[in-house]
Parts: sequence; structure tokens; C-alpha cells
Amino acid sequence: MWTGSEEYLCDMELAQAFHMARVIGMPLLIEGEPGTGKTELPLQFAKSLGLELHVYPVGSKSSVEQFVAKFDHVKYLRDSQVEILNAQREEKGLESKLSTGGRNTESLQDYVLRGPATKAFSSPNSVLLIDEIDKAPREFPNDLLYALSHRRLVMPESGETIEVSEEDMPAIVITSNREQELPTAFKGRCVYHYISFPPKETMHQIVAKHYPSMDEELQNKCINLFYQMRSLGLERAPATRELLSWIKYLASFEKAEALTKVTRADGMGVLIKNHQDLQKVKLKILGKNPYQN
Repeated sequence: MWTGSEEYLCDMELAQAFHMARVIGMPLLIEGEPGTGKTELPLQFAKSLGLELHVYPVGSKSSVEQFVAKFDHVKYLRDSQVEILNAQREEKGLESKLSTGGRNTESLQDYVLRGPATKAFSSPNSVLLIDEIDKAPREFPNDLLYALSHRRLVMPESGETIEVSEEDMPAIVITSNREQELPTAFKGRCVYHYISFPPKETMHQIVAKHYPSMDEELQNKCINLFYQMRSLGLERAPATRELLSWIKYLASFEKAEALTKVTRADGMGVLIKNHQDLQKVKLKILGKNPYQN
């Protein structure tokens, strides 16, 4: 069972869910608030074990064709015209030919543009990340379910079949920020895990993974202020990702100056991404009137 790496702290519940998904050949669906490291799991897993990684970032116009494969009709038509022109040139005794880039219109496979799913299924024991599926059109998860559950993909037009055994099935991780609820049938075909926001003790371990030589006093002040902000009931509370970015900024200064900046809560643009939240932080933590400079 993979339990993390030098760069990634994987708690035991998440590690167990990921291991279970790989053993039974099902996708792991990870939900949780933004910035809690959902996408880091497959990225770090692939990196630490030297596995091939395929990523599909989901958007509002995502389709299964993009995810699996699509046929390039434009290129096929262009090459068909090139072949006709070459035949005409040959009739006229011209030796030079126009190039199709090595493609042959009789081989339809030459015009299939393979998506990340097909590439992953063609690479035994690779890693496939489907990132932020909650941004997709409503029908996408159900169409995706069919493609994944059969472990068999059929290429458009060519009819070529890409199959993978349960043993060679890629490790599939699907992330969601819960911007919309996913279909029940889709969730039923996944191993589910919700990443809760880490407690302060765990956050110290996470920070230490990224900044092992960080001064202990500075780390304590950063993390204490971070959790103080999260306790204010902000509209968009800062997440782990923002904390690590803020620490990266502070690490560019000498310790004394960095501690002063923490006391003044400098660099709030990294942690706070909402005007009303910023005003609340200024009032509640810094004791400043938010309407005064």
C-alpha cells in the first residue's frame, strides 16, 4: 500500500481508499474543498514510482470524445484530396508527390486522435487523473462511467478496440470540488473518499514536507495565523495550497523580517481571495478599521 512520499503526506484513510480502488480496478473519486491536495495524490504517486501519467482537466465543454478518442475528419478529407492530386500528377508523368505525412487513407487508425483514456489504457499500470469532474456537463459523468467500467474502448471510425485487464488497469483518480452533485450511478461505480481539512498537527507535517528546513518559530506563527483566519467564517477560507504559497513568499526573507511580515499579515493576496473576507481579516485579526488605509 502506497502511503506517500518525501514530498507528499498521505493519511491512512486516503491511502487505504486508493489501495482498495487499485486492487478492485475501480476509479477513486476524491471530493473536498479546493486546495486540499486532491490532485497531488495521483501526481505524486506517479512521480514517486516512475509511472506514466495521463491527465484530463475537465471543463464546461468536456466530452467523452475528447477523453477517449476522436476521428480527424478534416485531416482525412485533406489527405484524400492529396491522393487524388498525386494520382493526377502521376498520369501527367510528374514524379514529385504531395505528402500526407506518412498517413494512409486506407488505414483509418492514422486519423484517430487518442485522448488520455486511450493512452492510459494502452499503458499497463499507468496513472490517469480526471481533474475537477464537477465542472463537466451533466451527461459527461454517465458517459464516462460506461467507458471506464467496461475496461474496453472502441476507436471511432476505425473500430479498433483497446482493452485492458483488471491487473493492468491504470490507477484512476477523479477529483471533485462539489460545485455540482454527481449522478448517483456514477458514484456507485467509484471508491469514494472525502478529504477533510487537516488539523493543525497534520498541517505542521505537510509544511515540513515542503519546507524541511523552515524555522520552527516562523512555521508556528504562520500556521497559527492561518487557522485563525479559517475560524472567522470567511466566504472563501484559505486552503493548504494558499498557505504553502504564502510560506514560499515569506521564505525569501530573513527570519526577523519574515516574522514581522507574519505579525502584520503581509501578503494577504495569497491567502484571501475575496474583498469582504479581506476586510474581516483586517478587523478581526489586525484590529484595523477596514475603511481606513
